[in-house]
Amino acid sequence: MYSIGEFSKLVGMPIDTLRYYEKLDLITPARSHTNKREYSDADIHWMAFIKRLKSTGMPMKQIQAYAQLRDIGDATIDERLDLLAKQRLRLKGEQQLIQQHLDFLDQKIDSYHQRKQQLNQN
Repeated sequence: MYSIGEFSKLVGMPIDTLRYYEKLDLITPARSHTNKREYSDADIHWMAFIKRLKSTGMPMKQIQAYAQLRDIGDATIDERLDLLAKQRLRLKGEQQLIQQHLDFLDQKIDSYHQRKQQLNQN
């Protein structure tokens, strides 16, 4: 078990953020007999998952919904799959837009290379 300070270092997040996540019901650490937070290795893995969802741009409300469904258990697998699939679809849309931007830039770069070659031949 890890104290909040140890856990903070292990997951690379400030203590204030961990407390905020606890208020949002994203993470629920165990409590010691003196009511101090105690985090486990499972909490480390869960926090890594939350951070990954956040890095995909998933809104905090959806992450909260996912966490609530996770707490309910396996009966919510379909709902969790739906949340993940919707986020994947959003990312695919962003990926297509980014590809369009890259294609535009590549075309412009190519046109400048061609123009540069024309100028060097003259």
